[in-house]
Amino acid sequence: MEKQRRHTTKILIVDDEPDLRKLLTDYLEINGYVVMAAQNSREAIRQIEEHPDLILLDINMPEMDGLELCRKIRNFISCPILFLTARVEDTDKISGFRAGGDDYIQKPFSIHELGARIEAHLRREIRSQHKTSVKFSEDLVIDYSARALYFRDERIPLAKKEFDIIELLSTHPGMVFDKERIFEKVWGIDDEGDSAVIVEHVRRIRYKLKEHGCDDRIETVWGVGYRWRKS
Repeated sequence: MEKQRRHTTKILIVDDEPDLRKLLTDYLEINGYVVMAAQNSREAIRQIEEHPDLILLDINMPEMDGLELCRKIRNFISCPILFLTARVEDTDKISGFRAGGDDYIQKPFSIHELGARIEAHLRREIRSQHKTSVKFSEDLVIDYSARALYFRDERIPLAKKEFDIIELLSTHPGMVFDKERIFEKVWGIDDEGDSAVIVEHVRRIRYKLKEHGCDDRIETVWGVGYRWRKS
């Protein structure tokens, strides 16, 4: 899985030293990454349109330096930016972090340390991208991306519409949804629908939660509808 992910991971190298660009390109390609390279900031801006997953950025470049480039692009890209530089003063690091950089790699550097830093930042990036796709509520875990519900590490089998209802309610904890609104959101039909259908689906969800030892997370607001219990 790690090797498969690397073959689709794009890394942009921005450095005006051709020997270093070649060294980094060879190393990263051997390790399975897709590599793009630019010798100056102008070329880098064009390459950034290809949506790199990580940028290795030299600070000391002619015309527009790495700090200026970082400030220029940071509001439009979210990938990790690792500065390559001989500067090691705290004030230089502060300037880099304020410009939007994520890390400093001091020249000359160990190529293997650089590889480890790259892997660490990419792993962190993957975790952050999935952060909002999972909800933890005590021993209950809702994995929205996998459309799965777990209680104490055991998966609770759900029909598609059952999970759709859980997703709707749990992503808006404490908000009351009447049956017509649930029908509209889950079934995609702007109609009053059949309230008995919603009642039956909620009943089945509650039964499955109870069957697996999980307490009821869906609260009935009498005369109105349902809401997901706040943790």
